[in-house]
Amino acid sequence: MEFLNKEQRRAILKEYNVTTANDINRALKDMFGSLLQEALEAELDTELQYPKNGSIPPDKSNRRNGHTQKTVRSDRGELALSVPRDREGEFEPIIIKKHQKEVSGIEEQILTLYAKGVSVREIQDYLNRLYGVDVSPTLISNVTNRIVPIMHKIIKMDQGSHIIRPGFAYHATSGRTLSGQRSTP
Repeated sequence: MEFLNKEQRRAILKEYNVTTANDINRALKDMFGSLLQEALEAELDTELQYPKNGSIPPDKSNRRNGHTQKTVRSDRGELALSVPRDREGEFEPIIIKKHQKEVSGIEEQILTLYAKGVSVREIQDYLNRLYGVDVSPTLISNVTNRIVPIMHKIIKMDQGSHIIRPGFAYHATSGRTLSGQRSTP
């Protein structure tokens, strides 16, 4: 199964003015950095139970409190991220933990999960088995809802190639979940 079709690959090459292997690496690094940033923002949305610039629930006293700059190493080089903070200091990121400096290997896993199309429960199980972290289905849905539009924008996909619904990303060309089971939208 191809993750990108010929036109999509060419669109990326054109957008990033790719002429060398280093240019390809730069483009992948940029895309991955954007995905990680949105995933961190979605984690805080889930923690606070409201989206950025959204209505704050009346029973909640904790609020957003800016960002902290962080640099992490990946297979593609260093990535500069802005980790969101909360006023009460309770936010503990799961995708990139506090003091974590290395994210090598995560890039391919995120892109593979996205390309194959997996259910929320499968992602939950996968993260638990691989990293020993227990994440809620709400967090997974929020992260998916934030990064899918970025993936569409970055690779200029037409909306017909993927069907997205809350909690489930389905790759229309495969029709299968990560475990290989037949899936229907």
